[in-house]
Amino acid sequence: MPTPIVDVVFPCLNEEGALPWVLSRLPEGYRAIVVDNGSTDRSAEVALEHGALVVTEPIRGFGSAAHAGLTAATAPIVAFCDADASMDPADLPKVVDPVRAGTSDLVLGRRKPTTRGAWPIHARIANRALALLMRRATGITFSDLGPMRAARRDAVVALDLRDRRSGFPLEFVLKAHNAGWRITEVDTPYSPRVGRSKVTGTLKGTIIAVKDMSRLLAAQRRAPNTLT
Repeated sequence: MPTPIVDVVFPCLNEEGALPWVLSRLPEGYRAIVVDNGSTDRSAEVALEHGALVVTEPIRGFGSAAHAGLTAATAPIVAFCDADASMDPADLPKVVDPVRAGTSDLVLGRRKPTTRGAWPIHARIANRALALLMRRATGITFSDLGPMRAARRDAVVALDLRDRRSGFPLEFVLKAHNAGWRITEVDTPYSPRVGRSKVTGTLKGTIIAVKDMSRLLAAQRRAPNTLT
């Protein structure tokens, strides 16, 4: 494809069933970077067949996959999105356009469930609790740490994000806030995913995510400028 204007990082673990639809929904000028994080199905092959750049990251963890995708990105803007069809890549311009226009440095997709079963109740409760803790730690109001987001690639690299597990999305926001970024939220539809979630679809995964994020929030309260 011609030089992309946006690279979209899709952390991926056993998503062969969702990838054909997901990759078919990318807007023109957007390139998919599918990061295979140890899949045992045909996710990597399916992604290649549908025109994605495929990166292999053997170390498990959302942050590991996201960082590998960020490292592979070359477009001026990088976006992140789940590969499970819970979010429609056709909605990516909602988070990308304010960054391209220079009116925001980081745009977060605020998930709006399309059905009652799209977002498990334990995950919603955990998200609300983390949003409250984040407001207390930063003094700013966010309602969601959703997976769809966009920012300028060079600026994201400069944040030097270190978390390689479930805390990556929160560390991203905390370091951006500490750096004085303009951060905004926009509504993005959220639908039932294809297959089983590795994080919010399970109670164990949600507990791990809460622990990872609680550790980062505690560090933010102690010493915001030394957050690692």
